[in-house]
Amino acid sequence: MKKLRYISSDKKIMGGKPCFRGTRIAVCTVLNALSAGDSVDTVLKHYPDLTTSHIREAWGLAADLMDYEEKVIPA
Repeated sequence: MKKLRYISSDKKIMGGKPCFRGTRIAVCTVLNALSAGDSVDTVLKHYPDLTTSHIREAWGLAADLMDYEEKVIPA
């Protein structure tokens, strides 16, 4: 996994959930909003501290985590 510029994890912040640096915005919150159908523009309006670069890095992290080990997805 490459070094992350916008995402960090600290046990003292949000219980260690990956968050966008300098915020208490959990990466999973943004990814859940996007997967529920919110547009990138809508997410950015709700979280003005974020940019499209933050979202791209979140997608990349999610992809890296899915590739970490073999996942069995039930049919």
